[in-house]
Amino acid sequence: MLNLNEADIVITTHYLVYGAPQALRDFLNGEQVKSLLFIGHPLISEAVDGSFYELFEKGHLVKKQMLSPRQSLKTVDYFWEIITNILTVKRQRKKIALYVGADCLNAFAGIMLKWFGVVEKVVFYTIDYVPYRFQNRLMNRIYHWLDRFCVKFADETWNLSSRMAEGREKYYGLKQSVYNRQKVVAVGIWPEKVKVNPFEKINQHQLLFIGHLLKKQGVQYVLQAIPEILKAIPDFNFLIIGGGEYESALKKQVDDLNIAEQVSFAGWIQDREQLDKMMGDSALGIAIYDKYDEFGHPNFTYFADPTKLKDYLSVGLPILLSDVPHNAVEIEQNGCGKIIDTSPESIAAGVIEIMGDEQTLKRYRENALVYIKPFHWDNIFREALQDF
Repeated sequence: MLNLNEADIVITTHYLVYGAPQALRDFLNGEQVKSLLFIGHPLISEAVDGSFYELFEKGHLVKKQMLSPRQSLKTVDYFWEIITNILTVKRQRKKIALYVGADCLNAFAGIMLKWFGVVEKVVFYTIDYVPYRFQNRLMNRIYHWLDRFCVKFADETWNLSSRMAEGREKYYGLKQSVYNRQKVVAVGIWPEKVKVNPFEKINQHQLLFIGHLLKKQGVQYVLQAIPEILKAIPDFNFLIIGGGEYESALKKQVDDLNIAEQVSFAGWIQDREQLDKMMGDSALGIAIYDKYDEFGHPNFTYFADPTKLKDYLSVGLPILLSDVPHNAVEIEQNGCGKIIDTSPESIAAGVIEIMGDEQTLKRYRENALVYIKPFHWDNIFREALQDF
């Protein structure tokens, strides 16, 4: 394994909320890596402050600097971010032992830096993969050209699930026997950083959703189910954490269904401690997805390892989820979740079955904590880095 105490490392990512790249940053800082440069670009410009970099030495932050603001054209942003990554790393004037690029744009910059002799090893960390990323055919071709390029030239590709490598082979002919430097690096948790509330202190009738408010995330189906849920659980509450383009439509739906007293919109929660507390106060999490988009293409969640599933489980929340994520069946088989479909009837039945009976809810919560225990970020990253 790489001698972290003597290594200079770079992580580049797009960000919105805390995820795998931030967890890797925290792991490396905990190991007191010699120096760590963390570069973040906003996933959604209007939701966060902008691009920045943080420089750590032996786990301590020594410098943080904002970078130039993003432009109005997405293609300009993409080009600017690649150039910014290259220039920011080169300004460190040191040999980088390991560069981890989360997504193909950031990994592409790392491969360029390796060719320039600035970086020794590059990891392409695939946080999202989907065969049809953009409706625009040209943009989709560029995206997959970059993805293939990074898989081919990075020293390793870290995928959140085995389905990513399978998807590359099925849709774009990247045979796993040839492109064999791919490994699964799943999403993990920091169990020591989250507080699991005693059962008697949680809101036993609160359902939680965390995520980007898009139509494909299925929150509208949950709202449709609430009138039926209220017949069995009169004090039911649905807490929605997140934001996005579909938020206004959801709020209108809440008004139309006359369920404003049962639904709370909290917006994006950037502070991780606050987010953990809000999760810990809830009883049950939900994550439902349409299997295909409006064009009949597979939902990107089919290939990923949604962070919120592990977040829910980390505080003892069982999950109602559709059979789209790669681990949906495993979660159900371990008694810490239940597979449902997107119909209001199925959602209502699932909520009432788990939340409507105290002993059932206790059992599911206990199972959730047992299931999630092996997914410690320390274990995941130590195994991932053992070949460097």
